[in-house]
Amino acid sequence: MAFELPQLPYSFDALEPWIDARTVEIHYTKHHATYLANTNKALENHPKFYQFTLGQILSNLSRLPDEIRTPVINNGGGVYNHMVYWESMGPNCGGEPTGKLAKAITTTWSDFATFKAEFEKAGLTRFGSGYAWLSRKPDGSLMIHSTPNQECPLSTGLTPILTCDVWEHAYYLKYQNRRAEYLTNWWNLVNWLKAEERFLQ
Repeated sequence: MAFELPQLPYSFDALEPWIDARTVEIHYTKHHATYLANTNKALENHPKFYQFTLGQILSNLSRLPDEIRTPVINNGGGVYNHMVYWESMGPNCGGEPTGKLAKAITTTWSDFATFKAEFEKAGLTRFGSGYAWLSRKPDGSLMIHSTPNQECPLSTGLTPILTCDVWEHAYYLKYQNRRAEYLTNWWNLVNWLKAEERFLQ
């Protein structure tokens, strides 16, 4: 069975006023959906890969035939990264993390303010398009990093915990070229409960 577009976990206008409804609608129904269609097209002649999850495929790219590896990185990564992005946010969220994730963040960065500053820096200094991430290393420790285009942390052995999409289509209608403002406002949307769930997986 071909991969299907995961349902958006909230309505298009649920992230207002920080991210406008029109941006969410276009981002989800056009950009995310196109990555999904192109992923299925890349895999249509290799249906055996549908027995795996997209995460499993992206974690084991060496198993893919050479002719589809790059399309799957670009498009499958686009599908998976957007899934994490949508789940990283929610209405009535924001604030600060709690539980084991909060402890791990303060252990690594001393305090939440330092963590936020480093995460925003990762997003601001990503040249062109990509993502800022909080990921878990194989040894269980945390790291902040960014990836270009639609490269996925899974492909380098990392477990994504939280991400902010810094492609222009994620914020341009509302913020134009003000990526810094978008990143600052994004904290009002962070779904720390989902991030904690990912951290404990």
